Amino acid sequence: MRLHRNLVFTVIDSIKLIFNEGEYADKVVQKALKRDSRWGARDRKFVAETIYEMVRWKRLYNEIAGTKDHYTTENVWKNFSVFATLKGYDLPDWPQLHGVPERRIKGKFDELQKVRVFKESIPDWLDELCVAELGEKHWAKEMTALNKQAEVILRTNTLRTTKDVLQKKLAEEGIETVAIDGYTDALKLVERANVFRTDCFKSGFFEVQDASSQLVAEYLDVKPGMRVIDTCAGAGGKTLHLSALMENKGNIIATDIYESKLKKLKIRTRRAGAHNITTKVIETTKVIKKMKDTADRVLIDAPCSGIGVLKRNPDSKWKLQPEFVENIIKTQAEILQRYSQLVKNGGKMVYATCSILPSENEKQVKAFLKNNDNFRIIKDHKVSPFKSGYDGFYMALLERIS
Repeated sequence: MRLHRNLVFTVIDSIKLIFNEGEYADKVVQKALKRDSRWGARDRKFVAETIYEMVRWKRLYNEIAGTKDHYTTENVWKNFSVFATLKGYDLPDWPQLHGVPERRIKGKFDELQKVRVFKESIPDWLDELCVAELGEKHWAKEMTALNKQAEVILRTNTLRTTKDVLQKKLAEEGIETVAIDGYTDALKLVERANVFRTDCFKSGFFEVQDASSQLVAEYLDVKPGMRVIDTCAGAGGKTLHLSALMENKGNIIATDIYESKLKKLKIRTRRAGAHNITTKVIETTKVIKKMKDTADRVLIDAPCSGIGVLKRNPDSKWKLQPEFVENIIKTQAEILQRYSQLVKNGGKMVYATCSILPSENEKQVKAFLKNNDNFRIIKDHKVSPFKSGYDGFYMALLERIS
């Protein structure tokens, strides 16, 4: 396999932006893919996948290369040489790759497979936390699954089309997909492709949304005509799904503390043809009080550690800090208490996270129910990355009974 100079230099520059400037990997990849309009699908795939691989295996590559987490240009090239050697690329005669100790790299890699924090390329504190919460055997399986490349999953927008029609139209545009058992509206790409350039995307026929995430809106048990509040809507992936499940009937109020995210949702609603969504910025508690006891359904897609989605956000391993996890658990409890007040008597709510930690999931729900005897749990569901092959998620369906 050959390496091409312009592609590799794009990767090197991108890694420096992520680790020296603190930019998010997904945003950096988006920028990188716009660098040269002449690149074909294979070129774009190499750039995107190599950036993510170097981020994902940062600690392992640092240990093999001896770069000690210092991202000078020279050290980034050393880490790249580790990546290229382990992937079996023929190293070209470039000054940056002179004298690469290929045999030592492979030997060091084999040696480090005996130590989980290097083998799985994770911080010590994160490994210790997850072992304490999940047990060593369970965590080892989950971490191996979370280090695999995320697949591209689409959710059919049933306000515009059907899954079968979408699959055929994508095939006409050269994108092959397969349906996934157990996921009503999901299609999985057979090979990665830039789906945002397709006519299907421009026509609002689908959204990119992981299979596990697609389960959350369905879990809320919405019906056409209901009043639904999505309390932490963000850019609205689940809001749009709720609109489709409600057949554009009723009223969905999408709230968030960040107006910029809700502006993105407004753009997405127009493309999706979702007409039953209104947005509301939570600037003060007065906004919440006005909606008290008014909702048939409430979705609390709570902020969390994001440990369940490390395969699609590998840089989170390095940005996440122990204090953040401690603080977010307190925030989740506050959010659950505050937004549960919006559910009317006989109404239901879903509490969901993209974490696999019990402290953020079932323990939160248990503590809430202990302090709120006017709610009961109907059911809950944990999605394991190891068992499902998709993102880790948790969702609990609760009902207000008095």
